[in-house]
Amino acid sequence: MILANSSRQFSTVRFTLPTSSSPAPLRTQILTFTSASLPRRLSHFKCLSASLPFAAETARHYRELEAAIDVVEAASKLCVEVQTALQSSATGILEKNDQTPVTVADFSVQALISLELGRRFPSIPLVAEEDSASVRASNLVEPVVNLVVEKAGAGEEPLTAEDVLEAIDRGGPEAFTFGAQPATYWLLDPIDGTRGFVMGNKALFVVGLALVVDGEIVLGVMGCPHWQESNKCISGVQEEKSIPFGTGLLMVSHIGCGTWTRSLSSVINGTPKTPYSWTRCFVDDCSIIPQARFCIIESEAWEALPPAALFTSTTNAESVGQDQVLVLKPCCGRFVLFYLIASSNTGLLRYF
Repeated sequence: MILANSSRQFSTVRFTLPTSSSPAPLRTQILTFTSASLPRRLSHFKCLSASLPFAAETARHYRELEAAIDVVEAASKLCVEVQTALQSSATGILEKNDQTPVTVADFSVQALISLELGRRFPSIPLVAEEDSASVRASNLVEPVVNLVVEKAGAGEEPLTAEDVLEAIDRGGPEAFTFGAQPATYWLLDPIDGTRGFVMGNKALFVVGLALVVDGEIVLGVMGCPHWQESNKCISGVQEEKSIPFGTGLLMVSHIGCGTWTRSLSSVINGTPKTPYSWTRCFVDDCSIIPQARFCIIESEAWEALPPAALFTSTTNAESVGQDQVLVLKPCCGRFVLFYLIASSNTGLLRYF
C-alpha cells in the first residue's frame, strides 16, 4: 500500500508494504525477466514527463521516476475514457471474492504499465493486483486488448491478445514469492478507489505506482484524474456536477527530493501542453486533536479509531461541539485520503 506521510516542514510520499498481519502478504520475487522474455512490439511512449522540479544529479532514480510519470499519465487518461464508457453500460465491471469491484480499466492499466515498464526496465519485475484469469473467464479479453493496443501505439509488430494477457500476469499474485533478502520491484495499484471509479464523477480514484529498491521505497507517483483544487479543503467525494476542464493532479515523490504536484489537465483533455508548473507539498504543524479535521475511508467507522475513546465525531463543520472533532465525508480509497493529507494545509489528519 502506498502511504503518504508528511513531516512538519514538508511532506513526502512514503510507501510501505503490508505487515505480516496483512490478510494477503506480498511475496518476494524469485524470478527475473530478461529483455528476451518481454515483448519487443510495444512502441516507445512519448516522453510526457518533460522535466522534473529537481535536477537529475540530486535524484538517483531520475530515469525511473520519469518512466513512472509517463505510464501513470497514460493510465490516468485511459481510466477517464473507460469511466465515460461505463456510465452508459455496466458491462466490464466484475466483483472480486472480497466484494470489491474491478473493471476493464484495472486490467488495462496493469497491462499497459507492465508492458512499458518491462520494455524500459526489463530486469525489474512488477507486483500488482490482477491476473488474466478473470479477464478470460468473463469474456473481457477483447475490450482489454483493444484498449491496451490503442494506448500502446504501433510497434515493430502488433501486440497480440496473449502479449496483453501475459503482461497482466507478470504483475499477478502468482508471479512472485518473497524471500529473506530485500527485493527490487515496481509496486502498482491500477485503480485505488474502484467504487468511486464506477460511480462516475461523484468520487475520486487514483492510479498509484512506486519503486522499491533493495527493500526501500525510493519513489512514488499517483495520478488523480478528477482532482479539483477545492478538494484539499473538503473531502474525497465531489459535488453533484460535471467535472470541468482543467482538473486532474499528478503527485510525485523521490527520496530526498520532497513531494510535488502538477496538473494533469492537458494529458486528460488532450489539449496543447504548456510548460509544467510544479508545486511542492507543504503541511502545517497542527498537533491539537480538536483543532484538526479527520478523513476516513468508506469502509471504516470513527468509533473504530483510537481518538474515538476521547472524542465523538460530527460531519457538520458549523456545529463542532466540545469533545468533538470534524470528520470529512469518507473517501472511496486510501490513496485519495493520502492525497488529501499530503496536499492539505489546514490540519487534515489521519490515524493508521
